Amino acid sequence: MLTVSSLAAPELRRRCAGAGLVLRTGPFTCRIRTDIAQLVDTMALLYADYPVAGEDGFADFQVTLRRSGGVRRWFHPQVRFEQDGASPFLPLPLAQAHPMLEWVMNWCVSTNAHTYLVIHAAVLERGACAVILPAPPGSGKSTLCAALASRGWRLLSDEMTLVRPADLALVPVPRPVSLKNASIDVIRAFAPDAVFGPAVPNTVKGTIAHMRAPGASIAAAGRVARASHVVFPRYEAGAATRLEAVPKAQMFTGLADNSFNYPVLGATGFDTLGRLVDACAGYRFCYSSLDEAMAVFDGLAGAAP
Repeated sequence: MLTVSSLAAPELRRRCAGAGLVLRTGPFTCRIRTDIAQLVDTMALLYADYPVAGEDGFADFQVTLRRSGGVRRWFHPQVRFEQDGASPFLPLPLAQAHPMLEWVMNWCVSTNAHTYLVIHAAVLERGACAVILPAPPGSGKSTLCAALASRGWRLLSDEMTLVRPADLALVPVPRPVSLKNASIDVIRAFAPDAVFGPAVPNTVKGTIAHMRAPGASIAAAGRVARASHVVFPRYEAGAATRLEAVPKAQMFTGLADNSFNYPVLGATGFDTLGRLVDACAGYRFCYSSLDEAMAVFDGLAGAAP
C-alpha cells in the first residue's frame, strides 16, 4: 500500500503542485493541491502513515490551498482556499496554512457527508468500549482525546463522530488531533513520545498545534466501532474528578446541539440519534488531572459489555 511516507520529498511536492495528492482518511479521499512548501512538509510529518491513491484516482473532495497573488505574495503573505473555482472563506496569513487545511477538511465532511449523522465530538475505543465525547470549543475535549489516544485508546476522530444510520456503526476518520494554547505543552509533557506539527500562533483560536494520530489507529481506520458511552467532558482547573450520570433526554439534546447535520437529516436524524441514545450510557465528566481522567476512562472500558 502506498502511503505519504512512501513518496520521496520531491515526488510529494510534485504531486501537490500538480494533479494533487489523493489522500485517504477513513471513508473519504481528498485531492489536495498546494504550492506552499511548509504545508507540504507538515503534511509529510503528520500524514506519513496515510494511504495515497494514484494521481488519476477518484476523490470525494477537491481542496486547493494557494498563496494569494499580487502584492500579497510579498507583503503580509496569505493562503487562500479554492474549491471548484470559488473561495468559500477569507484568506488567512500564510503561516496558518496547515490549520486552514485541517479546518477545510472538517468543513468538507460536515457540509457534505449526509449519509452519516455527523456530531462535533471526539470518539475513541478500547476493547468493547467506544466513547463519544461531544463538547463545544474550550471544554478540554481535544486535550482529553489526545491523552487517551496516547495511552492505548484507538482514535476514531478528534473532531467528528460519524454515525451510520442503518446500524449505528461509528465510522472512523482518524486525523491529527488539534490542540490549543496551554493544552499543547500539557500533552507534550503527558505524552513525550507524541509527534507534533509546528505550533502556529495568532489564529482565531490562539496558538494551535496538531498531534499526529497513532499509527495503529490509522491502520484500523477500516474497522467500525459500536458506541457504548456518551461523555460530555469539561476541564476545570483545580476541580475534583467527577463522573455524573446524564438522563437520556439531556443526552439526546446535548448530542443534537453538537451535531453538524441533525436538522438536515430530518426524521432520519431524529431516529438515528434516538437509537444511539438508547444504546449508550451517558455521563458528564469534570476533570483537572489527566492521570485521574485516564483511570476513570479505563474503568469505563472495564465495565463495558
